[in-house]
Amino acid sequence: MKRKLSVLLSLVVLASVVLAACGAPATEAPAAATEAPAVATEAPAAATEAPAVAYEGSSVVAPDCEYGGEFKSIEAVDELTVKITLCVPDPAFPSKIAFTSFAIQPSEYLEASGGNGDLLEKPVGTGPYIVDSWVRGDQLVLKKNPNYWGENVGAETLVFKWSTESAQRLLELQSGTVDGIDNVGPDDFATVEGDSNLALFNRPALNIMYIGFNNNPKVDGFDNAANPLANEKVRQAIAMGIDRQRIVENFYPAGSEVASHFTPCAIPNGCVGDEWYAFDATAAKALLTEAGYPDGFETVLNYRDVVRGYLPDPNVVAQDLQAQLKENLNITLNIEVMESGAFLAAADAGQLQGLHMLGWGADYPDQTNFLGYHFGAGASQQFGDKFDDITEALTQGAQLASDSEREPFYTTANNAIRTHVPMIPVAHGGSALAFKASVEGAFASPLGNEEFSVMSNGTDTFVWMQNAEPISLYCADETDGESLRACEQVTQSLLAYETGGTAVEPSLAESYEVSADLTEWTFKLRPGVVFHDGSTLDANDVVTSLAIQWDAANPLHTGNTGAFSYWSGLFGSFLNAPPAQ
Repeated sequence: MKRKLSVLLSLVVLASVVLAACGAPATEAPAAATEAPAVATEAPAAATEAPAVAYEGSSVVAPDCEYGGEFKSIEAVDELTVKITLCVPDPAFPSKIAFTSFAIQPSEYLEASGGNGDLLEKPVGTGPYIVDSWVRGDQLVLKKNPNYWGENVGAETLVFKWSTESAQRLLELQSGTVDGIDNVGPDDFATVEGDSNLALFNRPALNIMYIGFNNNPKVDGFDNAANPLANEKVRQAIAMGIDRQRIVENFYPAGSEVASHFTPCAIPNGCVGDEWYAFDATAAKALLTEAGYPDGFETVLNYRDVVRGYLPDPNVVAQDLQAQLKENLNITLNIEVMESGAFLAAADAGQLQGLHMLGWGADYPDQTNFLGYHFGAGASQQFGDKFDDITEALTQGAQLASDSEREPFYTTANNAIRTHVPMIPVAHGGSALAFKASVEGAFASPLGNEEFSVMSNGTDTFVWMQNAEPISLYCADETDGESLRACEQVTQSLLAYETGGTAVEPSLAESYEVSADLTEWTFKLRPGVVFHDGSTLDANDVVTSLAIQWDAANPLHTGNTGAFSYWSGLFGSFLNAPPAQ
């Protein structure tokens, strides 16, 4: 409302000035001047009495940096300038702030939504597509944004559909009912490559599939001292007792590899430090006996039946793990499949018992996105209690600019992760997308953030089929790839990743400046950008969008689950975080 008022008042002033300058016809001017002298003397005063309304910039400032997070303040300096001040240097900050989770929406809409409600299914963004309709369990329909500030050459209508079965996705593509599919099944690569009507696009394996543990002895379902996984030697024994090579060879497609470290080696400092434990069933059994469990024990394996590049067939992998642990360590795994959203929420809250299968794909190519997000001071409770030697090394490494300076700290962190075994890294999975050969502009992104506005099938409608339905479209509070990919068509962040790559480029901010110590980041917003609801982007929208996530006391800090895991995982503790339970 304040923007519209400012414009209206400016027009009134301009009209007054123009009328005063133009006046009446020349022959009538003397009479008018003598008949209405008061008007002539009062006109200048009227012009000065209606100045444009000053921009009221909002801000959020932490009282100090003792609360444990990275952000110190977010300020709307003027209508098109936002300044973010950090407590510590962060050379990866541009890559972080470019991520979908930190997309900008209108402050008025966010406030009206209450932080959830319509916000979960109808985000108001600045992207090339607008949410048209979402029929849960069926399809999500997006329409082209007629007021998009960038280039928009895609189809008028973009339809998201989903199926957990890779065979079903391929059948839909072969029959022509969809234009592209995600995660081609491991056995279907050759089929796609041999079909002249289809095109296969391999995606780099910037991911990790892991077997996680909850090391907290107070996990629901166990007596306080009865959770075997609270014992570090038990976790080490399981790490030695699983043949990861067997899993990759039997259940993963070409281009996959056994993980020597949590982070893919293609990412700087990903594979510094000692490699993971080699498979040794005899040594594993001896260590389990030493830990006090010579006869094994019974626990649970949780996962979601959702295909990922890092986990192409979760059901068969789960069954193989069950067989291996029974054979090698006499550990009985009871398999429990969970709904995807409930599984992710329980993982973030540290509520999963026993073992669980999960994974991660790169959001940007940096250790802060892998080790920092999962094991740093701001990480979720997925693995239970954190380890000081890991968090301290990650905190120090993240503040250094060069890879060589960071290497000793990531070496320490990788070795400490190997010792404490909060999880077992299993595989970096090769994966691929497939499209109709006739689709122009098709590509596979190493970050899994394909842009459909640059693709064309020559018709008004483009249909994409992925592995699962989005959980919600408020991606500040989501972490699953299906939700994020849908959000990426609708909402945008200050910066963005280049199409098909990982380099950071301008988006809603057309430029930025940073202080020499990498703590003050000043963003200049692109002028004239219009949200889907017709309002114009300004600095207050940025402050509100980010402050909702940062400040746990903000009344809009609700979202879908309220976890806001990306914020804490990448930027540390929330401002005004409630006391730990």
